[in-house]
Amino acid sequence: MHVERVPNRNSPPAVLLRQSYREDGKVRKRTLANLSQLPDDAIEGLRVLLKGGTAISSLESAFDIQRSLSHGHVVAVSGTLKNIGLQSLMCDRDCRQ
Repeated sequence: MHVERVPNRNSPPAVLLRQSYREDGKVRKRTLANLSQLPDDAIEGLRVLLKGGTAISSLESAFDIQRSLSHGHVVAVSGTLKNIGLQSLMCDRDCRQ
């Protein structure tokens, strides 16, 4: 089984769940379901599952934040120096450091 996106001329492409099989030595396709009404993430999740992968409900549940470095105070000081014209004292040209 696989998910296939079939283009239509004047309408959005149809997304179909299909099964491939052989009949008299020729490859045939059988449409099992029309998935066009499903959201794109559900279709991608089904595609991953059919390829043997695992689907997760949300990306946030897949990761744990171990450490988060704060950087807001650095941006605030840099913005203030830029507003009052003292940024040239720190660096003569704009750079990432």
